[in-house]
Amino acid sequence: MKTLLNKERPPLYCPGCGHSRVVQTLDAALKDLGLSGSQIVIVTDIGCSGLFDTFFNTHAMHGLHGRALTYATGLKLARPELTVIVVMGDGGMGIGAAHVIASCRRNLDLNLLVLNNFNYGMTGGQCSGGTPQQAMTASGFLNQLEPPVDFCRLAETAGATWVGRCAPNGNDQAAIIAEAISHRGFSLLEMQAVCTGRFAKMNPGSLKGSSRIPEASTHFTGTVRRNERPEYGEQYRRLAVEQPRPEPPAEIFEELSSAIKKRCELLLLGAAGQRISTAGEIVCLGAMAAGLQVTRKSDYPITVLRGHSVCEVVCSPQPIRYTGITSPDVIMALSQEGVERRSAVFGKLQSDSLIIKAIEVALPANPCRIVDIDFQQLGVPFASRGVAALALLACLYPVLSREMFRTGLVHRLKGGQLEQALATAERVFGWVRENPL
Repeated sequence: MKTLLNKERPPLYCPGCGHSRVVQTLDAALKDLGLSGSQIVIVTDIGCSGLFDTFFNTHAMHGLHGRALTYATGLKLARPELTVIVVMGDGGMGIGAAHVIASCRRNLDLNLLVLNNFNYGMTGGQCSGGTPQQAMTASGFLNQLEPPVDFCRLAETAGATWVGRCAPNGNDQAAIIAEAISHRGFSLLEMQAVCTGRFAKMNPGSLKGSSRIPEASTHFTGTVRRNERPEYGEQYRRLAVEQPRPEPPAEIFEELSSAIKKRCELLLLGAAGQRISTAGEIVCLGAMAAGLQVTRKSDYPITVLRGHSVCEVVCSPQPIRYTGITSPDVIMALSQEGVERRSAVFGKLQSDSLIIKAIEVALPANPCRIVDIDFQQLGVPFASRGVAALALLACLYPVLSREMFRTGLVHRLKGGQLEQALATAERVFGWVRENPL
């Protein structure tokens, strides 16, 4: 099989650079494997090693420093029949270490060639994660503070199923690369060669096998028996097929009419556990069934189970160009946490705005119409306050009719939750009939 090297872009590295040798041995390995350019993707990032994708007549992808494995993962999962070869330097290994560990654990059939030349050669010879502590670099004494990472042992510990290390100038290097590529699972092959343009100048003895440089023979090459397991892509596809098919998204048909003629803004101020975000969804679903345009935004702390819960909803018969809320038409103030979270908005309210609030909640001064609701007296549990407030809203304000409210409930809730919500709504409707507002 003929060479896959790109004659229009021959490798041009510093004299004596091991990268040039790796280009040739990689090409020899691909020829030995009988792979054509259309069967291969070479993925690179930044640095001297990042030029590899231009040297071969194959598919290629060039990305951000340290991120090559992330692109390669997507490529391999989308096109499992392709041979995906990732080329990174010791700099990229340090910057993208989390992605390296994830790839080793995942065991997707990717082939990582690590070109370790012991420094950031392209940017001036600074120390990298592969620099020996005794070496001199452009970073001064910094590499003396941190021991170098043993990339092979890192990969082995993280779960890689094939790991190797060698120098690029041996007679059997093409065979080693071919073995790594042929392995079914994640393989990492580290190829050590001194950077002649930077590192060798500051460490003159390094080209003569100085003890400053770890020997390439200090780690085995081959399958890591204790890590052997099925390849990730095959397992993923097998398990994915066995999963129940998800239900398609519910279609919302325009079956109702809305009384509003202009944009209406709703602000739901509550606490975690009051189903504030769900209440916002119910409004949106009911409004969509009435042919309105809707947007919803939620605000809650990362703690999720405590603290404020705020939801902003915009409904409009016209397209919504801006989703923010400045002076809401309706506020539902169901907890003190939510009110305190958006206390500034009360100073911007108009006198025709409506506030529905829990009777125990205190509000900043405002000119609005306020309707109190005693959830405890109505027997409404804490988790149903959002739904109960919507039921009251459906009795008081045209943005949400009772039909829209019920339609939103049916689209959003199922089973016992729906039954409980409908029962809560009927309780509120009965209260309104007995206490006209």
